[in-house]
Amino acid sequence: MGYSLNEFKISIPEELIAQYPSEERQRSKLLILNAVTGSIQDDYFFNIGTYLSSGDCVVYNDARVINARLYGHKEAVGEGKGARVEILLTRRIDACEWHCLIRPARRVRKGSRITLDGGTVLQVLHTHGEGAFSVRFSHAVSYDDLQDMGEIPLPKYIKRKTEKILDDDRYQTVYSKKLGAVASPTAGLHFTQDIIGKLSERGTRFVPITLLVDWGTFKPVREEDYRDHRIHREQYEISEPSAELINRSRKEGRRIVCVGTTSVRALESAADRHGKVVSIHGETDLYIYPGYSFKTVDAMITNFHMPDSTLILLVSAFSGKEHIEEAYSHAVAEGYRFFSYGDAMFIHRG
Repeated sequence: MGYSLNEFKISIPEELIAQYPSEERQRSKLLILNAVTGSIQDDYFFNIGTYLSSGDCVVYNDARVINARLYGHKEAVGEGKGARVEILLTRRIDACEWHCLIRPARRVRKGSRITLDGGTVLQVLHTHGEGAFSVRFSHAVSYDDLQDMGEIPLPKYIKRKTEKILDDDRYQTVYSKKLGAVASPTAGLHFTQDIIGKLSERGTRFVPITLLVDWGTFKPVREEDYRDHRIHREQYEISEPSAELINRSRKEGRRIVCVGTTSVRALESAADRHGKVVSIHGETDLYIYPGYSFKTVDAMITNFHMPDSTLILLVSAFSGKEHIEEAYSHAVAEGYRFFSYGDAMFIHRG
């Protein structure tokens, strides 16, 4: 096998890219893939308990998405407004300073001023390349302020305008808590409090960790050799109680089931070579692709991913390239819905 994503036989018809969430979270389709044998089953997410045992330890990402997308105009030369721009805030540095992406980035440079639609002014402090900038707002801007100033940053493959009432609810998981993500850990969008409650009652452990999903999640792999791709660093945190419970579960022989690729990356980043997870508050740029040896993860719940993404490489590392290709081909034939608002997979190793 080579190291080019062009070798992956995965093609997603545009009409299967979900533009809206399912009518009810738990009614998404669920594809069950055995990563060892390649066997495939079709089901619905409300039956996820059929595939989880009472002894499983389910690790989920409690990151909450901020309303990070803003619009405004560059400062004009002469009369009238300057060019219209879109801003995606990616990380808060202090009360006034943020890292962001600006589109279009042409002619945006250090010192450029942008007036947002609500009247707030920001100034570009530094340029970082690839449309990335550091900016300073004219006044302090908190996560709560963004609730009114901005909108939920839906991925670009959702080709519709954000619908505030719908997306502010459905692009968040029911257990989202830690503000700061600019993309949702979408594998968790299918869970309801009812499902979590019933599984917990029968002994399934639910353990929170945090990884603040950054814009790099959607950055396509363009390198001819995908090993040359670089992932942007993302903030993550595993508390002492969560680390202790995960390690105890492993010692007791319980399966560690990760909800989403973000949970997988966080756990694998925090684990030593023996699979013991440490409590940590830091950053990770862990890049998982075929050939990687997993230290902690026994199964995962995940959505269907873009064929040119690092995420398709992660699930291929867990399941094998051929099994992922077959699962995606099956999902296309059966009319599954793809990407953030799409359907789910449960991948296990028997």
